[in-house]
Amino acid sequence: MFGQAGELEIMGNYSCRLVAYLTAKRGLTKMTTKPVIEAATKEESEYIRRRLIEYNAQHVPEHLRNRYEEINLTVKDEDGRVVGGMLAEFCWNWIEVHILWVDDAVRRSGYGSKLLQQIETIAREKECNFLKLNTFSFQAPEFYKKKGYREIAVLEDAPSGSRHYYFKKDIV
Repeated sequence: MFGQAGELEIMGNYSCRLVAYLTAKRGLTKMTTKPVIEAATKEESEYIRRRLIEYNAQHVPEHLRNRYEEINLTVKDEDGRVVGGMLAEFCWNWIEVHILWVDDAVRRSGYGSKLLQQIETIAREKECNFLKLNTFSFQAPEFYKKKGYREIAVLEDAPSGSRHYYFKKDIV
C-alpha cells in the first residue's frame, strides 16, 4: 500500500507529516489500478486517524485545535478492585462519554451519579460547552434524563428490539 513490503512498519515511526510527504513524493496519492479494500493494520489505522485529524484541524478555530485528551475515571472498592468507571474524551469544546459502567453488585449506590458529577466538573474546568453520550434502552436512558441530559436522537431497532439513545447536556 505504501510502496515496498515492510515500509509501512518503518514509516510508522516517522511523524505524520513525513509519511504524508513520502506518500505524495512516491505518487501514491493517485490510484493507478483498481482500489483494493481490506482490513487495516494498526499502523494503517493510525495513519488514517492522523490524516483525518490534520484535515479537521484546518476547519476548527485555532484556539481549539490542540484540545484533545482521554479522560478515564475509575471507582474502586476498599480492596482496590475496580467496581465502576468511565471512559471519555475531551475534544475541542465538549466531552464525549463513551462508557459509564458500574458493577451489578454496587449499582444504585450513587457511583454512576458521582462519575457524572466528576466529568461535568472536568467539563466546566476545561470550559466545555456541553457533554454528549449514548446509551441503549436496556441500559440507562432514564438515569441520564434524571441527571439533566436531553435526548437529541433515537435509533429504533438498534440492536433489534431495542433503542439507541443519544443525549446532550449543556454546560455553559
